Amino acid sequence: MPDIRIGIVGGGYMGKAHAVAYAAVGGVFDTPLRPVLEMVAASSPASAERYRKSFGFARCTDDWRVLVNDPNVDAVVIASPQVTHRAIAEAAFAAGKPVFCEKPLGASLEDSLAMQAASEGHINMVGFNYIRTPASQFARQLIAEGRIGDVTWFRGENTEDFLADATLPATWRTDGMANGTMGDLAPHMINAARALIGPVTSLIASVETVHHTRPGGKVTNDDQAQMMCRFENGAQGHMFFSRVATGRKMGYAYEVFGTKGAIRFDQEDQNAIHLYTMEGPEAERGFRKILTGPAHPDYLPFCQGPGHGTGYQDQIIIEAHDFLRAIHENSNIWPTFAEGVEVNRIVNAALSSSDKQAWVNVADY
Repeated sequence: MPDIRIGIVGGGYMGKAHAVAYAAVGGVFDTPLRPVLEMVAASSPASAERYRKSFGFARCTDDWRVLVNDPNVDAVVIASPQVTHRAIAEAAFAAGKPVFCEKPLGASLEDSLAMQAASEGHINMVGFNYIRTPASQFARQLIAEGRIGDVTWFRGENTEDFLADATLPATWRTDGMANGTMGDLAPHMINAARALIGPVTSLIASVETVHHTRPGGKVTNDDQAQMMCRFENGAQGHMFFSRVATGRKMGYAYEVFGTKGAIRFDQEDQNAIHLYTMEGPEAERGFRKILTGPAHPDYLPFCQGPGHGTGYQDQIIIEAHDFLRAIHENSNIWPTFAEGVEVNRIVNAALSSSDKQAWVNVADY
């Protein structure tokens, strides 16, 4: 089996997740391409060496340009802050290398459009991992097959509480709109809405900062936001995003209502989906909890036992499998940079709507 030498830019939260995923994916999915952890890039020589040693890379550097242009790096994974995404992706594509980029695609819609243009003719993928859980993949199948009829309503949220405590100090997360809730959390649920229901055509949004100052400085981005929207298929929807939702740890959750049934999902219980169908006597109807198992998408490679479950790291392994398959088949697999652009377009439209306090058409952005 041929090796493919992986270079990862960034060794923090997501850099580690991707390093672990590429170390495991070959065995989990028996991939035709077998990844080799070739090089990791970090912000300093000391951190780069620490990540190299901890994650098992052959080499390291404190300059992402060295990694991107190294002839022994075959594919590039971008797991660094979003303000760096555009420059790294453009350089990697110029070097003729496939690129996987963490969400959001760019720090702005302008960045994302430039990255999409640079990706033409190259294998590219953007990291929306939560939609890849076996349960959410199954939900997509059910909806596409018409199991719950015509979709009439969608409610989604991405709610967490990592900044709910107003006494937590100001950090890079509280500075700049690219690092705010609309830049950080919202893209995941917007991607879910698009994957489950389809394109968003219009929306009205309200974006706000709850804690304007924190120890050490001012907060220059948003803590929470909500938006009402209408989808291309005629369905209506509502989405809520927050990093100050006290008690919520991984509130990536959605409800989908249709003319023949409904679906509920909550990432805090990621191995279950709740399905309601308008079948049988009324007295016996109700949501039933379906535990994921080998019959559901991308579950069996991890475990042969129904109900045993998959976890967060497994989502990243599924992403790695998709990226490697795209490279092996020389054919892009969703979600590509084009999806990242459309998600950023909706974020841009929502920010504009909040400023205008009015409905806006997404296509105008």
